[in-house]
Amino acid sequence: MQHVKIPQDRIGVLIGEGGETMRRIESRAGVRLDIDSENGKVAIEQVGDPVDALKGPDIVEAIGRGFAPDDALTLLDDDMRMFDLVDIGAVARNSKDMKRKKGRLIGENGRTRELMEELTGAMVVIYGSTLGIIGSPKQTKIVREAAERLLDGAPHGSVYSFLERKHNELKREGLDYHRYPGGT
Repeated sequence: MQHVKIPQDRIGVLIGEGGETMRRIESRAGVRLDIDSENGKVAIEQVGDPVDALKGPDIVEAIGRGFAPDDALTLLDDDMRMFDLVDIGAVARNSKDMKRKKGRLIGENGRTRELMEELTGAMVVIYGSTLGIIGSPKQTKIVREAAERLLDGAPHGSVYSFLERKHNELKREGLDYHRYPGGT
């Protein structure tokens, strides 16, 4: 049994209307979720296929870090899909610095976050003090590197150039990826 703690305001999203989302996760991932809505702790017990059950904690954590349940469940679509987190709070000196760093990652009107998604094919969510990524290992690595460059103070233009270069490499390698259209 594994345990994941999620923010209080994401518990309703994890459970879903009438428990629908929770039941979908349980049946698709072969797990049983025991959600303590008082403190946000979720116990995840394997009851089905052990390989799918390994993704159970990542699905719960992805929802807790701001992903929509349907997006989090894409982790089960392919063995190579993974969930990764970049901790913005670890590099922020104070709350004002945190706000500035999050703003750099989001970009004007969300354009920087959108470009990360469009040019890599990964899904990207900024929630609280983290940037969450769902994608293949290569996609995830590229988004992480772009985010770390922005957090280190690199100019947006150079990060966009980096993303364009990596996008072209992905295309050249013939990596079949889906362009995530963003939104809901």
